[in-house]
Amino acid sequence: MRLLLDMNLSPDWVSFLSSHGFTVEHWSAVGAHDAPDRVVMEYARRHGMTVMTHDLDFGIALALTGELGPSVIQIRGGVVMPEEAGDFVVDMVQATRAELEQGALVTIDRHAARIRILPIRRTPD
Repeated sequence: MRLLLDMNLSPDWVSFLSSHGFTVEHWSAVGAHDAPDRVVMEYARRHGMTVMTHDLDFGIALALTGELGPSVIQIRGGVVMPEEAGDFVVDMVQATRAELEQGALVTIDRHAARIRILPIRRTPD
């Protein structure tokens, strides 16, 4: 699986995730630090990558646009460093790999992962 780490995640994730068999790039190595989310998402889409972030904006963008990708992994909670959350994040990404490869928004917190299959459709009020 190819992952693109958003600027709000530490570059320490690159070596951690790489050691677990992922192909990983941090946005700081490929794009402008102040690039809009849509640019990050387009890069991920073109390169067949899943975006990993601590930012809710990517999920919101998927919901508003109804896009089929890229897949997004949102890490929630206060602890987002690999030394504290890494093993659990890897376990959850592996557990949801099939959905991510098909197109999904996966939200990981300290207890579980929640999956929304893309496109995210809004239900009528």
